[in-house]
Amino acid sequence: MTLKERYRRTIEYFEINRPVAETELNYRDPFELIVAVILSAQCTDKRVNLITPKLLEKYPDPESMARVEPSEIYEYIRSCSYPNNKAKHLSGMARMLVKDFGGVVPEESGLLQRLPGVGRKTANVVASVAYHKPVMAVDTHVFRVSKRIGLVRNARNPVDAENQLSFNIPPELIHKAHHWLILHGRYTCKARTPLCSQCGLSGFCKYFSEKIKKK
Repeated sequence: MTLKERYRRTIEYFEINRPVAETELNYRDPFELIVAVILSAQCTDKRVNLITPKLLEKYPDPESMARVEPSEIYEYIRSCSYPNNKAKHLSGMARMLVKDFGGVVPEESGLLQRLPGVGRKTANVVASVAYHKPVMAVDTHVFRVSKRIGLVRNARNPVDAENQLSFNIPPELIHKAHHWLILHGRYTCKARTPLCSQCGLSGFCKYFSEKIKKK
């Protein structure tokens, strides 16, 4: 099977079986999204969704969050992973938004990466989800699933995978494909116990062919 055919069949499968693919983080605007994505690092979306309502009720915009110290933010996020660091990131992010961006979350990934606590993956998530920019955010799920299916080859790191996926997926589908791969990795193509018997991609999945059929 050619790489082009592999992508075509993968996209066709998801378009039929997961026509609606969206983030599982709750948010109402780009600021709420960037807060949630910063909190989601090494933390489940379920936990983040429990934290953000009270946090964002208290600090609903960059201006209100920028006015307080990280220690005050910490009290609202202490149940998530690495709350000290994330409180500092949220405070610094809000202050830079106010100071450098007029309180508006930028649309471009490069600008987003200037914000404290916002790396390449986080920036791509915000640009893709909030603004439908054709950028591919590669987290552990996307990296694992794309390698297993055979969509990426010899990808040594997430940036390699991002470049290959972005090159082969039509730009108008990239923001959706990000969620296809994440949700597939979260619920079907799990890290330790992939549910291959329930997967509609197993017919051409490299992982299934090489690792499962040989047992």
